[in-house]
Amino acid sequence: MTRWDEILTLPVQNPPTLEFSAADIMWSMVEGWKDSMDRLALIPYSRVNDFVRGESNNKDCPTRFHVEARRRRPPTMKCKPKVDGILEYILYWCSFGPDDYRKGGDVRPSRPFSEKRKTPAGRPNTKRGCACHFIVKRLIAEPSVALVIYNHNKHVDKKGMPCHGPMDKMAVGTKAMFAPYISDELRLQVMSLLYVGIPVETIMQRHNVMVKKQGGPSNRDDLLTHRYVRRLERKIRRSDYELDDDDTISIAIWVENHQECVFFYEDFSDTDTFVLGIQTDWQLQQMIQFGSHSLLASDSKFGTNKLKYPVHSILVFDQQKNAIPVAWIITPNFAHGEIYKWMGALYDRAHTKDPTWQLGGFIIDDPLADVRTIREVFQCPVLISLWRIRHAWHKNLVNKCSDIEKRSAMAKFLGDAISSVCRGSGNVELFEAFLQDFVDCAGFLDYFRALWFPRLGAWTTLLKATPLATAEVASAIESYHHLLKLRLLNEADKSVYWRADWLVHKLGTKVHSYYWLDEYSGKDSFSRYWRSEWSSGLNSWRRGLQIPDSDVVIEGNCARVVSQKNKEKSHVVWNPGSEFALCDCNWSRKGYLCKHAIKSTKVCRDRGLAPPSLALFRYYQALANIVHCPPSDTVISDHAMAVAVSVKTQLDAVICTTNCSSSNRPVFQDPQLASKPRESKIEETNTENGVCTSQSKAASGDEEEVPINQGSPARKKRKSGNANGNSEDVSTYQDGPARKKRTSGEASDNDEEASTEEDSQVYERSKSGKDLADNEEVSLDQGSPDHEKKKAGRSLDDEGTLATQIAQPSETESSQATVGLNESSVNARLAEGASGT
Repeated sequence: MTRWDEILTLPVQNPPTLEFSAADIMWSMVEGWKDSMDRLALIPYSRVNDFVRGESNNKDCPTRFHVEARRRRPPTMKCKPKVDGILEYILYWCSFGPDDYRKGGDVRPSRPFSEKRKTPAGRPNTKRGCACHFIVKRLIAEPSVALVIYNHNKHVDKKGMPCHGPMDKMAVGTKAMFAPYISDELRLQVMSLLYVGIPVETIMQRHNVMVKKQGGPSNRDDLLTHRYVRRLERKIRRSDYELDDDDTISIAIWVENHQECVFFYEDFSDTDTFVLGIQTDWQLQQMIQFGSHSLLASDSKFGTNKLKYPVHSILVFDQQKNAIPVAWIITPNFAHGEIYKWMGALYDRAHTKDPTWQLGGFIIDDPLADVRTIREVFQCPVLISLWRIRHAWHKNLVNKCSDIEKRSAMAKFLGDAISSVCRGSGNVELFEAFLQDFVDCAGFLDYFRALWFPRLGAWTTLLKATPLATAEVASAIESYHHLLKLRLLNEADKSVYWRADWLVHKLGTKVHSYYWLDEYSGKDSFSRYWRSEWSSGLNSWRRGLQIPDSDVVIEGNCARVVSQKNKEKSHVVWNPGSEFALCDCNWSRKGYLCKHAIKSTKVCRDRGLAPPSLALFRYYQALANIVHCPPSDTVISDHAMAVAVSVKTQLDAVICTTNCSSSNRPVFQDPQLASKPRESKIEETNTENGVCTSQSKAASGDEEEVPINQGSPARKKRKSGNANGNSEDVSTYQDGPARKKRTSGEASDNDEEASTEEDSQVYERSKSGKDLADNEEVSLDQGSPDHEKKKAGRSLDDEGTLATQIAQPSETESSQATVGLNESSVNARLAEGASGT
């Protein structure tokens, strides 16, 4: 086998780490020039920089590699497709060589015609004759692959002796003990502090105090100098976003100068629109770290009314469940539906960095989003968040309706309407009734009729077919949206908002620095970080969970939550437990989901005064469909059952550990079965319109059908029961809006209040410590050809018992919190699996 045949048959190695070194690669020995053996390997060309960084961070001999020589074939030059043809040749050399400025060392003669380089190849006083270097070749035959030839992998001089690092005895006590430059992380930290306005003297003072506290320099970052920070500050001060009078040309120049931060770029043409995707290396690391087997979220319309081009943000959630932007896409508002152009490039960049990276779920906030493209690219389920529609309605209700009682009634109606739509029993007609019932509030109705009524058709269609994200996700996205507004739209000259080059420049510099510093542990040592545009902290969801239950008092349709700053003051929350709860605090008046509304809703659900959240309802509806509606194929049926049982078991363990629950009842209880007496037994399950229903048998032997889908028009009226436990029909919570039909013979308000009171008592009884699985029996679908109907009285096998427990979700919001950011992806996966099978 010839040399090149042997080289091209080598495997392309792509270690699944952010950085990798020569120790992470299997090297091959191939015959080279003059009968010598070359030590080489193939890696993806896009990961050459990751290899260079990983090799520079050698623990035994820290260093940094610089480009000593480069030859690149012009892109317009026609090249013959030879097997050994080279598109690019790069020689990387250790920055402690190749010259040797030590006493008696060899120095290459000066080059009289050498041009001045923008990035000098190492400091002259650090040259110690290190011979470590490697060559990277990009071949014409395989442009996506880089051939790395690494024959001199030892950090030694020509005599074969260590010339720097801990192994060199002559380097002890000098800067040659460490790498010649500071790390990329420290450089990014210094740049971020400078971008947000921290003075150079303050940065050096904090740094010197830290080095002194640890007893002197111990790594290369401890050698940070005042001169270097001053040079970075001068570079920032002289930078300018307006690279050309023409905005389009200025953007093109910026893209050419920042190729490492651009993952997709397409200029205006006859057929295509302008699209620019920005993602820094730090953002890519956050996307891989927090997005793997977790969630990505979309904030798709920031700055629609103020900026020349809106900003589409892609978000991940850190350990504190705060949103971090991992990519910004800038494109005209009418081009938001064309996400197929850049979404593939975003996925390829993450997958190239880490081949094992897999997304758990993608959250959208726009009903017109291209769901099919998202599923095809990321191979994951898609969820939808109600944060945008709730924020807009909440904010305009506060601004356009001054009557508090009327405002709370309108909010409750809208919340009930959304709940009915999500539970499958509502449609656009509910909102038409809303316009008729509140005609006296003209300000909000004009806004609602003009902006939202034309969109409600798309919203209702998607809400019925797509799993929902939790309130925790909504709170995180709202906090990000608020911080981005403070950090970006704070210019004194408003005219700059209509320049795209200003937007690109500020996002990549100052705004990026804010979010990098949010994850920086030493940020609190700077008093400037206490400013409003700096502070991030916990989102409303996390702050709401910190409020004690004893500080919440439920009073009818209102709740009082004691202020945590001033115990003598309390905040009033209207419609506690509703998706559209309103509070009198300043944060809620701006249209945001406040901690008081979150806490009051959790308390109401814990006490059985409110139904489970919509996200939790849809989650267990998907699980119930898998368990009670098995497909005809027995193999698919068994697999779906195994997945559902496994997920239920894992979530039970997680929630029990998190909540330290001492109750013996199952953690998950079906929201549709929560209002049934514990003495009733489930014997048969059927499917009707995609929603599982059951038949309950009373103690006296009479049978009545109890519809689980309370939104159905065939809902039965509640019958009064007797004390000895005779058969009765028990309905679940009223999922639809509070609007009643204006016909005679309807139930009065007293009947509705009695129904709510009875539901509350049922919820309290469902909190007993008995295991519901011991008292209930479930039979498989009667219509399935692969299963036979089980008779009443027979005990279930293990699989049937677990299936019963899966159909029994928890009423508490703490369960929702656990299946929030991490388990929502499982929710969507199971929902799509059920619908697909």
